[in-house]
Amino acid sequence: MAAVRRVGKRHKKLNRSAAGTFFLIAITTFFGIFMIMPMVYSVSTALKPLDELWTFPPQFFVQNPTLKNFSDLIRLMSSSTVPFARYIFNTVFISVVGTAGNVLISSMCAYGISKLKVRGSNVMFQMVVLALMFNGTVTAIPGFLVIRAFGWINSYAAVIVPAFAAPLGLYLMKQFMEQMVPDTLLEAARIDGASEYTIFFKIVMMIVKPAWLTLIIFTFQSLWSLSSSVYIYDEQLKTFSYALSQILAGGIARAGAGAAAAVVTLLVPMIVFIISQSNVVETMATSGMKD
Repeated sequence: MAAVRRVGKRHKKLNRSAAGTFFLIAITTFFGIFMIMPMVYSVSTALKPLDELWTFPPQFFVQNPTLKNFSDLIRLMSSSTVPFARYIFNTVFISVVGTAGNVLISSMCAYGISKLKVRGSNVMFQMVVLALMFNGTVTAIPGFLVIRAFGWINSYAAVIVPAFAAPLGLYLMKQFMEQMVPDTLLEAARIDGASEYTIFFKIVMMIVKPAWLTLIIFTFQSLWSLSSSVYIYDEQLKTFSYALSQILAGGIARAGAGAAAAVVTLLVPMIVFIISQSNVVETMATSGMKD
């Protein structure tokens, strides 16, 4: 075995050229810079004074950076009838609760379908796959009628509860559990006397950590940027995205404050992505198991 490993390592080294490595690094760097440019432009725009915001042709980088846009944003939000912190709290609450519920419910349903073989699980999974084919615009009116029938209009539940039933989470978790969780491991745990809840939380969820971390990224990002003005009418319950739209509706004079608000909106999902993405990469490299 040692000889085979040495031969494999030599073969791998012979196939790796310096030009090929340089080409891969150059391509990765190019696309990395290309993908980060919108975020850099957003930050640069938020730091521009008002005269630079309307310069033609527009400049990518700020020439005379200033924090006046952020101070204008704080002034505008403090002068409104609803405090700025209230919009932030509403957005954080909806995003955190909706994401946690989506991950938990999707994971438990996926475990029942993929490992417990619940009766009718194939039919339920096919319905979930079918739900992925519909755009949110198509289901907007039926969704509104269902939410109104339950009496959730103008409440947090109008946004949080539908997030629990997002079909992408169940599809992702089910596929990942079937591939990464061996049945023999679960059988061994049952023989040792572990309950299904213990198996689910201490074994299955640890193995599929890359899946629910990825799900956290997608769900949190979608909920954070959700306006929810269709379902929530009370100003005390509205989200930061709605407040941002109201600022941008103020015209040219509020363009700087709108740019600063866009950076604030972008900052939190980006932090969540960076934290979760590093864990996904680390877990994907160490969580491989063989049946």
